[in-house]
Amino acid sequence: MIKRVAVIGSGTMGAQIALQTALSGRHQVILMDSAPDQLEKARAQIQAILDRRVSQDRLTAADASAAWDRIQMGTDLAASVQGADLVIEAIVENLQAKQDVFKAVDQAAPAKAIPTSNSSSIAISRLAPVTNRPDRCCNLHFFHPVTVMDLCEVVKGPRTSDSTIEAVMEFVRRIGRTPVLIRKEAHGFIVNRVVFAALEEALRLLEGGYAEVADIDLAIKKGLNWPMGPFELLDFSGIDIVYGAFVDRELLGEGPPPSPLLKRMIDEGKLGRKSGSGFYEYS
Repeated sequence: MIKRVAVIGSGTMGAQIALQTALSGRHQVILMDSAPDQLEKARAQIQAILDRRVSQDRLTAADASAAWDRIQMGTDLAASVQGADLVIEAIVENLQAKQDVFKAVDQAAPAKAIPTSNSSSIAISRLAPVTNRPDRCCNLHFFHPVTVMDLCEVVKGPRTSDSTIEAVMEFVRRIGRTPVLIRKEAHGFIVNRVVFAALEEALRLLEGGYAEVADIDLAIKKGLNWPMGPFELLDFSGIDIVYGAFVDRELLGEGPPPSPLLKRMIDEGKLGRKSGSGFYEYS
């Protein structure tokens, strides 16, 4: 049974995965990042979420304090994974960087440990071969924001064992999230594969002059009952992140080249909400 969890990478996703795990009351978790200043940002993010829930009477102060007691933070990867049953890699979407993490985890973590990746686009078959335990590796893809979004995609690689899948599916349930199993790798898994197709069609409509950004978004929200239109979603996700996923898909031969409009926006520093400007302006 999975008891101790190590999360590698303390960005928004990593910090919230660690918090959701701690809030379950069933697991000890260590949040690791090589950058101390990033860990401090994660600490502030976690505290803000807990404070908000307490102020909204969704969590007691005692439970918030207990969640903190289950979280440790560290900057040394080897020390962080030494006693782990499950390792969740949640670093930048870069293949080489992720492979380096998987190599280090494989060397330092116990033989029983299950290395997983939170990647939304890099399949485990590109990471597991750098380890001596490909049967214990899989994708564990949470959705942003993790403390709100219920879904987690569990993706089985070509060499992932059934027992590994059973263990991580049960873990996801134990931390209060709903797992779906993807039995065969596909770029974008389920959700992003469908969303990417919608984003591409929206970009074609815009670039072809058929409709403006706001009207396309309004049509999708009103016609399909999406909470966000495709361009709002691009801004929310990060235009650079989505563009990178499109580039990766093209390199794998699974899709066409990404829209040149996205590349121009990135070159202009328009990355979406995080930069204050994208398809919309943000103050």
